[in-house]
Amino acid sequence: MKKLLFTFIAVAALFTFNMTTASAQSYNNAIGGRFGSANGVSFKTALSKGAMLELIGNFRSNSGASYANLTGLYEVYKPIANAPGLNWYYGAGATIGSYKIKHGDGDVYLSANGVLGLDYKFKDAPINLSLDWVPALQLTPSTGFWGGDIGLGVRFAF
Repeated sequence: MKKLLFTFIAVAALFTFNMTTASAQSYNNAIGGRFGSANGVSFKTALSKGAMLELIGNFRSNSGASYANLTGLYEVYKPIANAPGLNWYYGAGATIGSYKIKHGDGDVYLSANGVLGLDYKFKDAPINLSLDWVPALQLTPSTGFWGGDIGLGVRFAF
């Protein structure tokens, strides 16, 4: 178990340190929360020039149902002229999750997602904010379009 944990940490560190610096955004990694119809944890990391990978873990529970999911999004960043630190972005990805209706059924689902948003990194502080829209096309167990979630991301950038 210790060897597996060490290997995972070593690979993650090499992956982080060997990344190409993205030109549109002014940070390489950020971790924090995403708040919308479902609250969760968000992690962004630079992939290549002007692109990032965002992983979002969401959870929600109320008196009728509960669900949890993991979303991965490939995002392309474009700077907004005359607004240092502010970018708009678009992209696509997928979600896998599960839901359980209290006193009833539950299931695992898979969806294809889009993303459109704004991203701001404060110049003199390690704070990153984003506001985005993530619509989804559910693929399993039944097919349907969900208008999406508008979320506010607040992250520590490093």
